[in-house]
Amino acid sequence: MSGQPNTRLADLFGLVGWSKGELARLVNRQAAAMGHPQLSTDTSRVRRWIDMGEIPRDPVPRVLAALFTERLGRVVTIEDLGLVRHGRVGKRQGDGSAEHPGELSWAPGRTAAFLIDFTGMDLMLNRRGLVGAGAVLAAGSALSSAMHDWLHSDPALTPDAPVLDNPLHADPAGYDRYEAAPIGSQEIEELELSVEVFREWDAARGGGLQRKAVVGQLNEVGGMLAYQHPPHLQRRLWCVAADLAALAGWMSHDVGLEPTAQKYFVIAAHAAREGGDRPRAGEALSRAARQMVHLGRPDEALDLMKLAQAGAGEQMLPRTRSMFHTIEAWAQASMGKGQAMRRTLGQAEDLFVAKSDEETPSWMKTFKDEDLYGMQALSYRSLAEFDPAAATQAQHYAEKALALRNDGRERSKIFDYLSMASACFIANDPDRGADHASEALRSMGTNSSHRTWDRMHQMYRLTAQYSDNQKVSQLREEIKSALSKVKGRGGNSTPA
Repeated sequence: MSGQPNTRLADLFGLVGWSKGELARLVNRQAAAMGHPQLSTDTSRVRRWIDMGEIPRDPVPRVLAALFTERLGRVVTIEDLGLVRHGRVGKRQGDGSAEHPGELSWAPGRTAAFLIDFTGMDLMLNRRGLVGAGAVLAAGSALSSAMHDWLHSDPALTPDAPVLDNPLHADPAGYDRYEAAPIGSQEIEELELSVEVFREWDAARGGGLQRKAVVGQLNEVGGMLAYQHPPHLQRRLWCVAADLAALAGWMSHDVGLEPTAQKYFVIAAHAAREGGDRPRAGEALSRAARQMVHLGRPDEALDLMKLAQAGAGEQMLPRTRSMFHTIEAWAQASMGKGQAMRRTLGQAEDLFVAKSDEETPSWMKTFKDEDLYGMQALSYRSLAEFDPAAATQAQHYAEKALALRNDGRERSKIFDYLSMASACFIANDPDRGADHASEALRSMGTNSSHRTWDRMHQMYRLTAQYSDNQKVSQLREEIKSALSKVKGRGGNSTPA
């Protein structure tokens, strides 16, 4: 007991509106449902948890996490509740504590357990139709500060599984415990192939249709990590976990579950580090940076990119560095920093064509010529908001990207069409802009990506000045009709 209030638990307790007596009754009822009928909690004990910082024994923290998860409609972990014994209860992000907040980084011994907890709660919410919109997205600067020392420490393969034979250990609500057992290289190879299948599906159809399957697979892998395999197999298994977590994060971002996505990116970075793959950890954080630019927070994206590039270490291949630079350039363009953007894109081009004897990792094989062009188009299109002359370059690169889009990655093609359309409208070429926007709209009907609708919404406002153009006027009506249907399915609002 710290004697200090547990501010994390107190904040969430105040948010849900329960009384202390009501929470005590709910804990007893939920514990019984989870197989612990002997648990008996009362109001005074709840008061000690909140006001005195007392950390209850298992299974209470997991029971509380399940209750708050269901009530708030978002994943709430025991770290979020300030109920991890190795952490410092009562400290919030930004307090300057020597220990980083549990929701952004955690001790090596917690990675697999955190992974299992979080995916289990996510699956429970998914089954009940809750979307997790009430969670809070951490600032990019806070995230990079919290993970800096952790990412720069030496990676070590550590036994970090939950204790499965402990009679006080409770299974997180909403999923069945994976029975830990040894697996071999063939099973890991099959898992690695499944990642490729999921990755291709996401690129083709968007993150909404297979997100639950990826989260479920990640949950299973977390259970496998509970068994200590030989080091070479354990490292591969950690890398599978990193790939799945990064993909779960990307799919969550793609459907608008932004705080959930950020948590998965952090899990991916932790898992990659456990597997000794620093470049993979940096790539996971670069996804969090792309998320920040998409959400209109480019300055925070640059904070994250500094961490991603530094933390990836000397093992990072030139093409990976190239990809990192394109994200940095997009952030710079979104801030109107044209000179810096052009310099960064030049570095990206040089690195992209640089030779390397190292084999390209699977997670980088999708960064091809058309992806470089697509990011260049997006950067110039973003800069054109500040400098309309940049629209010409945006069209140039978008056209090059579209000419090469023939591998089934339809979502990327949609983004290229929208970059081209936006650049055309900025460059006072409304007829051509309407043609490309129509191409994007046709493809979006069979894609589950919410991000494409976000980008369509951005493009739509550029059409207002051409509303007297017949082709553009018809396009605007089609977009309004399509967006109203998306709104009906829980997507974005219809533009004015």
